Amino acid sequence: MNDSQRVAMQRDNPDGSVRVIFAHGAGAGLQSDFMQYVALGLAMNDIDVVRFNFPYWQKFMDTGVRRPPNPMPQLEHCMRTVIEQFDDGKPLILMGKSMGSRVAFRLADEANACAAIALGFPFHPLGKPEKLRVTDLRNSCDKNLIIQGERDGFGKPAEVASYQLPETIAVHWLGYGDHSFEPTKRSGLERRALWQEAIDTVRTFITERT
Repeated sequence: MNDSQRVAMQRDNPDGSVRVIFAHGAGAGLQSDFMQYVALGLAMNDIDVVRFNFPYWQKFMDTGVRRPPNPMPQLEHCMRTVIEQFDDGKPLILMGKSMGSRVAFRLADEANACAAIALGFPFHPLGKPEKLRVTDLRNSCDKNLIIQGERDGFGKPAEVASYQLPETIAVHWLGYGDHSFEPTKRSGLERRALWQEAIDTVRTFITERT
């Protein structure tokens, strides 16, 4: 297996009755504090969570040299490779943080997933609101979920309200949260409060879907 095919994975609660394949964002891999916290929080609720590294991040872990994310076709190929390793018939949810959520939504139909979930969807590049990515959100799932911080520079409430999102999209806003679900100091909240709210929202959504 060459470097482009290598996929490092971490699985939490393999006995869970529902499988969530969880893709990381552009700036952190499967072992980031956020990825671990969310994965373990879901795993405690009868959910089989599979995290993995995209090829560019695995190369960074192997060499210490940072690289930009792979092109979208390579990101999709990597997540597809992870999906194809499981054929036990468990209900499947695809979930991602930021960039990873774009991949999750784009593959949902192909993977026959029950739903796609975005934790901080990058509706547009920073500072470029005209370059919308809402077409990534179209799939055949009955319902999909986006959890977004109210201060997210990739898509704030007023912006998102102006978009013509698919009717299948439910958006849950995290008060005081940014793109990383970090609250302001003035709010008096700790980041784990917002991270836990995200976990609870995902858990409820999955329970209703499966």
